[in-house]
Parts: sequence; C-alpha cells; structure tokens
Amino acid sequence: MSALDSIGVTPAALIAILAATLVTYLCRIGGYWAMGFVTPSPRIERALAALPGSIVAAIVLPAIAQTGLVAAIAIVIALAIKLVARNDMLALCAGVATAIALRAMGVS
Repeated sequence: MSALDSIGVTPAALIAILAATLVTYLCRIGGYWAMGFVTPSPRIERALAALPGSIVAAIVLPAIAQTGLVAAIAIVIALAIKLVARNDMLALCAGVATAIALRAMGVS
C-alpha cells in the first residue's frame, strides 16, 4: 500500500492538484512580471492603494451582516486597538477575545 492509498488520493487526482498549483503560481508571478513593464498612471496607483481596504470591507461587512452585533463590536474593538497600538497581532487577539467574551455572556 502506497502513501497515496493511505490518504485516499489517486495518482490522477494528485497530478491534477499539482498542475492546478503550478498554473496558479505561474499566473501570480506572471502578473508581477508583466507589471514590471507597465508604468501605472496616478489613477491606477490610487486604485491599487485603495484595494486592500476594499478587500477588507468585502470580508468584514458580510461577516457583520451574518454574525450580527458580536462581530460588529469585535471588529470595532480590533480596529480601535490597531489604530492606537499599531499592532496587527494585538488587534487580532483583542477582536477574537471580545467575540469570545461576548458569546460567553450570551450576546448574540
């Protein structure tokens, strides 16, 4: 019995996974390589600078909508800690601890 059989992966599935991984990697590095030949306009630079914020909003707002008050409070606490302490890990821990504490108190 091979190692693949013990985890239930066929050789064809493993080849497909590795091929998908390679294609994904090549697409990512290809984008960086191609952008090396482009001088972005100020408008494109502003759009790229705003992108992380919009990605965070796209993740955070549905979480608040689905989870409700607990998520909203935890995110506000995490954001406040991030702005005051300028420490991502501390903000993350504070947000998670807030959510845990609120859930333990029965807030929904």
